[in-house]
Amino acid sequence: MYNYIFFTNVLRLLDEHQMTKKELSERSGVSISFLSDLTTGKANPSLKVMEDIAQALEASLPLLLESTDLSNDDLEQLAAGKVPRSLPVGFERVTAVLPEHQAFIVKKWGEVTRQKLREI
Repeated sequence: MYNYIFFTNVLRLLDEHQMTKKELSERSGVSISFLSDLTTGKANPSLKVMEDIAQALEASLPLLLESTDLSNDDLEQLAAGKVPRSLPVGFERVTAVLPEHQAFIVKKWGEVTRQKLREI
């Protein structure tokens, strides 16, 4: 299951950065064919490959391995090549490095938002 979570987060970041798989390939050193297999659930990346992809996407590896808000049905659709939207329109995911006091506030906002999204 972790590979589905990983590639859904990779696909999300590609979309957020408006980056193509070709650009990701050039930045990470991972072949386009492997990236294509990875983003369709056909590849099983090594830790080194995941680190290279995370660096190329300017994201932490734990972020890419973090749980997704997609349901198991949505993850199965992804495995079948269909890409569902993971967040409702008007919401977006962000990553930031913040001082502790600001991070505390942002984490609280995140908790409130996740609760609201569960109710939708």
